[in-house]
Amino acid sequence: MTRTIAVAGGKGGVGKTTVAVNLAMTMAMAGRDVMLLDADMGVANIDVQLGLSPARHIGHMLEGKCALQDLIMQAQNGLKVIPGGSGVRRLAKMDNAEHAAVIRSFDELIQPPDFLIVDTAAGVADNVAMFAAAADDVVIVVCDELASLTDAYALIKILAHDFGVRRFHIVTNMVRQAGDAKKLYEKLARVCGRFLDVALDYMGMVPHDEWLRQAIRRQGAVVDLWPSSRAAVGFKQLAGAVDTWGEPAYPDLGRIAFFSGQSVPAAGW
Repeated sequence: MTRTIAVAGGKGGVGKTTVAVNLAMTMAMAGRDVMLLDADMGVANIDVQLGLSPARHIGHMLEGKCALQDLIMQAQNGLKVIPGGSGVRRLAKMDNAEHAAVIRSFDELIQPPDFLIVDTAAGVADNVAMFAAAADDVVIVVCDELASLTDAYALIKILAHDFGVRRFHIVTNMVRQAGDAKKLYEKLARVCGRFLDVALDYMGMVPHDEWLRQAIRRQGAVVDLWPSSRAAVGFKQLAGAVDTWGEPAYPDLGRIAFFSGQSVPAAGW
């Protein structure tokens, strides 16, 4: 069965897309069959980060011009990418029924991957919550900014209260030292422990690294371009953490989910 991992962050600018791209690429380089969905509809940029030039996007599928299978693009190391479409006003204004249609379309894939990584949009809007709640696991990316922590808490609260998501994996990004990363995680864990009935798991850290910035400029993944860099080592540790996860904690809550075949309304709407 495909395991779906949503990467979210609440606040924009925390490096969520970079984490999603490099986590997916690391797993693909390890021989896993991995698909990466750009769910930041309307302002998608995974194709840019990987130097791809899509001719079609999710909007074409919703208009009936192609199937999801037709959208799959091949990136480096066998990574499969489904582009979300950038600069398309219609995609930025998708309603919940259309988001649900995208999620359900994955049931029709001819050959489902081992892993689907979903890069959600920034913020705490319905589309972010819906894509995150439809995954088996939710990764929350935070950086050392107060707004990052408060927005991450807000997203966790929505997913817990409205969708019944109870487990979250936390990644600290753009940190200088391992000690700083752990303190950042502990700040979020303390406030969640006081007010929410959730379990937070410290997944790992991605250190501040100039090679990561260079990789973005080169339109590639740092794990592919500079596999020995500090950032690449961090992403490899994150991918290793995925292998330690047990079975999804709450797979049968009656909400819309990727690869579930369910046709029930999403909880919380």
